[in-house]
Amino acid sequence: MKLYYAPGACSLATHIALAEAGETYSLDKVDLQKKKTDDGTDFTTVAPKGKVPVLEMGNGERLTENAVILGYVADKTGKLAPKPASPERLRLQEWLNYIATELHKGFSPLFNKALSDDAKQVFRANLGKQFSYVEGQLGGDYLTGSAFTIADGYLFTMLRWAKATGVEFGPKLAAYFDRVAARAGVRRAMQEEGLAS
Repeated sequence: MKLYYAPGACSLATHIALAEAGETYSLDKVDLQKKKTDDGTDFTTVAPKGKVPVLEMGNGERLTENAVILGYVADKTGKLAPKPASPERLRLQEWLNYIATELHKGFSPLFNKALSDDAKQVFRANLGKQFSYVEGQLGGDYLTGSAFTIADGYLFTMLRWAKATGVEFGPKLAAYFDRVAARAGVRRAMQEEGLAS
């Protein structure tokens, strides 16, 4: 499998899943501003949406959208998620969709250089409320309990963005962030993206 990624972008969640699952993969770095891959390929010919992540499967087909790719990685490897259609898997899918729609999309205005800091503060406050909800739901070491799942890599990525954009979150999420950051697969993905030494 090949992952098209941009360092520190939401594709980090997929990168973490691949590394944590012990999957064999290759990487193709994308410059999202220029819409070019490392070898100069026009990225829009790979992904007409112009967004990462894109996962090229063994048969050459490509998947987009984090929640879909993460589910595929879990199902292909038999790791990082409960079995399909189980009540536990449905709860995991709830978290993936919450992260994608309430957290991930909420950061877009904070990366918009045209918005004033006053306007961005409204979005920071809203994201703070969303992270407060997540913090209140944490009942174990990881988002769904004692086992690391595909949702944890995605939440970790959003917490990295929170730190970078001044969105506050509580002590339980801070401890969670440190716990996830210490995992071998997470460290590997971060190193491969040049985000850690």
